[in-house]
Amino acid sequence: MKIVSFGDVHMATRNLARMGKVLKDTDLIIVSGDLTNFGGVDDARKVIEDVRRACPRVLALAGNLDREEVFPYLEREEISLHGKGLVVDGIGIFGCGGSNITPFKTPSEFTEEEIADALRRGYEQVKDVRPLVMVCHTPPYDTKCDRILSGKPVGSPAARKFIEEIKPDVCISGHIHESAAADTIGPTKVFNAGPFKGGGYIVVEVRDRQIDARLEFL
Repeated sequence: MKIVSFGDVHMATRNLARMGKVLKDTDLIIVSGDLTNFGGVDDARKVIEDVRRACPRVLALAGNLDREEVFPYLEREEISLHGKGLVVDGIGIFGCGGSNITPFKTPSEFTEEEIADALRRGYEQVKDVRPLVMVCHTPPYDTKCDRILSGKPVGSPAARKFIEEIKPDVCISGHIHESAAADTIGPTKVFNAGPFKGGGYIVVEVRDRQIDARLEFL
């Protein structure tokens, strides 16, 4: 099983054309949030259609720069991970979209309590499955993946606490464009691929129940 994940697309899907070798044996693409720039269903649909042309099997989250209507759109498409857990080829995958509260009043922001609740609801649907992949648009607090340019960590304490408690094998995040990086929280590998136009993506491969994950760039 090979998963490729990227996020913070913001309508810029042209790097898909450069990923032929990467995607030729990919079983699933996970889009980890911010499909659009303050856009709604029409914009989100364009992005999902582009991604599906590259790989028909897709799961996705709406990010904080996607309007609220994108969440039910992804649910209608049966590809949403927000507050949901799915088992795909023996791998448990669950997630939370939007972001924690920002100073910018973006369209889809949640309190820490709401983030914890969405993660819990998704996890409960896959809690007995391993390997386990958590997809959270907001990175967990205080890692290499949540630092703004000043160096200040701005990720979600709720997401970090959840990782410390549940110990998923992998956490895929995004949101903070300047913090494309890989880090760990205990045994959990944490990733932020940065904005998709920057060429970052995450590869998760599972063979014989063993999981390997890495951050790569075009």
